[in-house]
Amino acid sequence: MSTPPSLTSTRPFADLAELTDLGDGSFAATIDPIWTIGPKVHGGTLMAVCAAAARDAILGSGGDAGAMAPVSVSASYVSAPDPGEVRLVTTVRKRGRQVCLVDVDLFQGGRLAVSTAVTLGVPDIGAPRHQEPLALAALPATPPADAVLITPDHPMGQIVHVAKGCDLRVDPTAARFLAGEQGDPVNRMWVRPFAEDEADPDVALLFALMTGDLSAPVTMNRGMFGWAPTVQLTTYVRRRPAPGWLRVMASATVLGDTWFEEDHVVLDESGEVVVQSRQLAMIPKG
Repeated sequence: MSTPPSLTSTRPFADLAELTDLGDGSFAATIDPIWTIGPKVHGGTLMAVCAAAARDAILGSGGDAGAMAPVSVSASYVSAPDPGEVRLVTTVRKRGRQVCLVDVDLFQGGRLAVSTAVTLGVPDIGAPRHQEPLALAALPATPPADAVLITPDHPMGQIVHVAKGCDLRVDPTAARFLAGEQGDPVNRMWVRPFAEDEADPDVALLFALMTGDLSAPVTMNRGMFGWAPTVQLTTYVRRRPAPGWLRVMASATVLGDTWFEEDHVVLDESGEVVVQSRQLAMIPKG
């Protein structure tokens, strides 16, 4: 497997989300090879790029749009694009004072890769009126000494190249596949964007959106390795993340013969829920 080139930018996620306006609701983006899983672009990264296009499409409407951010992205994956140039075509379905709706199609080489429906609104700010207890809340807010740092040389880092664009650490008590063992279909990890990406609130929100698809497939903990293609993914951004580490938990309840669902919950360092997601994916054939 070829290795993506070494990272040179100190703001890799901001670079990813920086789009060129082509006019008529179309935008161009360049996806660096670090934002890949194996040779193909990471699904959460594609969602973030589509969300950035929806945001840019709606900003020109003025009014309250400047306070809005992507709060929901629902993506259907049609084909798996390679890193490089992509084109995004937006269609504004609604321009409201509280909610805007934008469809975004992502193309590469004239071929549709991802079709998304993006909802923009103002994320929550205050304390929740009600919240069920979360298992993830028991995970330390910052990675402990035994957390596994995913470097480019680590076996996982040789596949999950997105670890080059952030600080990613895995809970070894959950990711039993790292030790050649099996366990429950659950992964837990800590992730933090680079300082310049974290300092920009809009970039930090898009980064948090991406983490709703951060985990290696939880099927690995059941001894099922290989590509687990995501067919549909819906991610909610509940609030802007506080600066610091994000805690991520991925889990599944049913691993079928062909299909499995994978849920992500993401807490910021203050303990607030910032992202929730669910995807439908296919069991690896390897």
